[in-house]
Amino acid sequence: MGSQSDMEAMQPCMQQLDDFGIPYEVKIASAHRKPNMVHEWAETATSRGMRVIIAAAGKAAHLGGVVAAFTPLPVIAVPMKTSDLGGLDSLLSMVQMPSGVPVACVAINGAKNAAILATQIMGAGTGENDAQMREKIVAFKREMAE
Repeated sequence: MGSQSDMEAMQPCMQQLDDFGIPYEVKIASAHRKPNMVHEWAETATSRGMRVIIAAAGKAAHLGGVVAAFTPLPVIAVPMKTSDLGGLDSLLSMVQMPSGVPVACVAINGAKNAAILATQIMGAGTGENDAQMREKIVAFKREMAE
């Protein structure tokens, strides 16, 4: 997250990951105020066992793009609702990435969907762990349909 103030809006993401039994790491570091910390964190994400990164930020919302510049992992951006433009500023900052630096993006304050999408991405492979992730999504969708 880019700011401590994003924590409340990101609770549905963390809750969904908990519900799926997926471990995660929470880091608060602004792409603008702590760029070196963001760089080091993103660059070492793979070696720490991460498979997908969810980056939440508001206003200029460059966190997802900066993280994507320093990692080969997929990055999902969560634009935060802002008082200035209702989150449209955050959304546009995230979806208008330059060619070669893709960042997936969910809805403004779409934290829960970010967790679901991350799980789907992790379940796309053919390994045993991938199949477990896929089953979590299958069960989740089954429960939603009931």
